[in-house]
Amino acid sequence: MAVLEKIRSRSVFLIIVIGLALFAFVISGVFSNNGGTGKTTVGEVNGESISRQDFAFKVENMSRRYGANASTIQVVNQVWNQEVRDIVLEQQFDELGINIEKDQILNVVRANPGIASNPNFQNEAGVFDEGKFIEFIADLKANNPMGYEQWKMQEDVLINASKEQSYFNLIKAGVGATLKEGELAYHLENDKVDIKYVQIPYSTVADSAVTVTTSEVEAYIKQHEKEFTQESSRDIRYVFFEEKASDADIEEVKSSLSKLLSSSVVYNQTTKENDTVAGFKTTTDIADFVNRNSDVKYDTTFVTKAQLPIAFADTLYNMSVGEVFGPYKDGNFYKLSRMVAKKEGGSVKASHILISYEGTGAQPKEPRTKEEAKALAEDVLSKVKADPSAFAALALEFSEDPGSATRGGTYDNIPEGQMVPEFNDYIFDNKTGSVGLVETDFGFHIIKIEDKYDVVRVATIVRGLEPSEKSISDLFNETTTFEMASIDGDFGETAKAGDYTIRPVNRLNGLDENIPGLGNQRTIVQWAFNLDTKVGAVKRFSTTSGYAVVQLTGKRSEGLATAQDASARVLPILRKQKKAALIMKNNSGKSMDELAKSNDVSVKAASELTMKTPTVLGAGREPKVVGVAMGLSEGEQSGLIEGENGVFMLTVSKKAIAPSLESYATFANTQKTLNRNRSNFAAYSALEEMSEIEDYRAELY
Repeated sequence: MAVLEKIRSRSVFLIIVIGLALFAFVISGVFSNNGGTGKTTVGEVNGESISRQDFAFKVENMSRRYGANASTIQVVNQVWNQEVRDIVLEQQFDELGINIEKDQILNVVRANPGIASNPNFQNEAGVFDEGKFIEFIADLKANNPMGYEQWKMQEDVLINASKEQSYFNLIKAGVGATLKEGELAYHLENDKVDIKYVQIPYSTVADSAVTVTTSEVEAYIKQHEKEFTQESSRDIRYVFFEEKASDADIEEVKSSLSKLLSSSVVYNQTTKENDTVAGFKTTTDIADFVNRNSDVKYDTTFVTKAQLPIAFADTLYNMSVGEVFGPYKDGNFYKLSRMVAKKEGGSVKASHILISYEGTGAQPKEPRTKEEAKALAEDVLSKVKADPSAFAALALEFSEDPGSATRGGTYDNIPEGQMVPEFNDYIFDNKTGSVGLVETDFGFHIIKIEDKYDVVRVATIVRGLEPSEKSISDLFNETTTFEMASIDGDFGETAKAGDYTIRPVNRLNGLDENIPGLGNQRTIVQWAFNLDTKVGAVKRFSTTSGYAVVQLTGKRSEGLATAQDASARVLPILRKQKKAALIMKNNSGKSMDELAKSNDVSVKAASELTMKTPTVLGAGREPKVVGVAMGLSEGEQSGLIEGENGVFMLTVSKKAIAPSLESYATFANTQKTLNRNRSNFAAYSALEEMSEIEDYRAELY
């Protein structure tokens, strides 16, 4: 409704804008028959193009499958990743001569469980029959062209999957581990060392005690280029103007509900006389009154106290029949409620154990006849009666209702008429605590009535708190005023003068769609990445709940990060290095006891340290410290060591080198398995990294 009002209030302006947009669209078509950016491809992989038309077709098909469960960008990204993977691997298949010939396709089909297990393609012995399958495909080709095209697509998928399997099997065959690697793995895991150590944490040196220059940050970045290569990104900040009901709008809703309580006089056009219309307190046709005056239709359902609005449950539940409460605010609504009826025991909490048999609507855990099911149900019933506290455990063991077995067979808040008649009659006709056996179309139920609740029927008139036309118009004017002032002046100062909150968002990537605080706002990201959008530019955007006035505050190009962009990551690293150097300089030549005393730290101990898990008790993960300890003899003291979490000095208390084995084959095989398990991912990641990939998605979606 709010959107319609905006359109009505600015219809002339919108007509002009739409006209200009159509004109621009037509003119662009004159100069480019490709539309949009003029690109006919979505990207390239090692010189091989990805057709924009084919890509869009795949995106559309996948979007249909996902529906509302995935956004357009999520689908685009998934299709892109698959396209890149297919091309990268297909290029490898071609280079290595990996192919599936036509006479091998049946072997691929036979190996697919989904097809091979289909009864339509099996002989009398339940074995896949090539002849039946070929006959089925021939029939598709002759009589169902669409079905045949779908089969060809499925055939391509099967062939590609088979080629992938062949390719990765070749890689796995080339991946192994030597006995020397097995020996190394054995010693990394089993060689152990006990130490006494002193740690001077880096935190004992204030950040202000060391200075890191911009040139040092830049030098570090250049030495670690791979770690600091960044994608193109944008920084923005925005002020959000929420479209919501004003205080006057809220008061109007509250007032209009209050007027419904009492009778009113209405002029009757037919009789030409005034009629007195009963109010909510006195009306005898409650359903009609609610339906005429509420945003939500009258609900005849009886509910428990727990199902009423939490903040008002006590008040509403304890009203007498005919009593009215309100208006009251519940969430984003104002409500007026009247007690219509009360019913004792109108809702039940019950537990059951279902024992089914062949031919019922349930699925028995094992084949059984009706007689066998009844005998088992009676046996379980006797166990329940002997020990009622065992009901939940028996439900888990015996019940064939998958919806309740794992929670003790319990269903809560069961209204009358919800269950099948026999079940319903038992739980409503018997007292709390009753246990009995009931037969339904699903089988035999051992039922225990856990509790009963009194229920109420409450008639409620609901009015949503929507902004009025005036509020919508005022918000539009306020937003426009801020936008114009920000374009002409300073965004930050304008926001400060109007007491608006500025929300910064940094490092937006070209394919991002979610803006923190605004949700899915792909148009804002596209605007920020538009080549014509300059740093400092300001623009207003409509959102689902108002407007956002956005300013572009920064641009980052693809490539090596600048010192400013990388400083948050680099500064802690360089500070730690400088602190380590300062600590080592100030403590040079000291023994371990002297080191501990002069730095007011204690000598600690750690035992059974290994290189496989180099965690030092009381210090954290310290591979270099453990490595140094492994290289020393018992009783030997180290020098100062630059560790992960401080500077260390240690003495080896005990060292146990694992005894040599006759063969390290077991450890070598374990390592080989680990290597092979990683091989598929590692191989593809390497191929993708080596590929030259051009990606135009951000320009098209």
